[in-house]
Amino acid sequence: MDRRPVEESVLWTLQVLTAAALAVDAYVHADLASQYDSVSKQVSQGTLFRAEAAAASLAALLVLVAGRRLVVWAFAFVVAAAGVGAVLLYRYVDVGTLGPLPNMYEPIWFTEKAASAIAEGVATASALAGFLTVYRIRRRRRALRRAD
Repeated sequence: MDRRPVEESVLWTLQVLTAAALAVDAYVHADLASQYDSVSKQVSQGTLFRAEAAAASLAALLVLVAGRRLVVWAFAFVVAAAGVGAVLLYRYVDVGTLGPLPNMYEPIWFTEKAASAIAEGVATASALAGFLTVYRIRRRRRALRRAD
């Protein structure tokens, strides 16, 4: 049985899902950045939000245009996992300042924060699934080449 059409469909779905979730993450962080410029030590929280928005935007674009590369999926996973990890850490733990980073403890949930956390969680899971799908496709292709 030829699995290529199914794998291609799954991969395309994961690309769109991951890119959409990363786009939500990027939008929320870009939208909220100016509100957090005053939370600062050497680097403001607003600057960190802009960096997250840029990284999530780049990851979304790469997943759409180069979604057959393992490194793209790894990058998307790291961006999304770091985002969801940070929002959960700073929601539940008062870490304080870390080097040049400000104290970003914020023990509340609000709509944008929840939307971002959910999107980052979805992007983390779908990026991992995308990585594994591309890995499986590559492994199968190598096995078929060896069999020929």
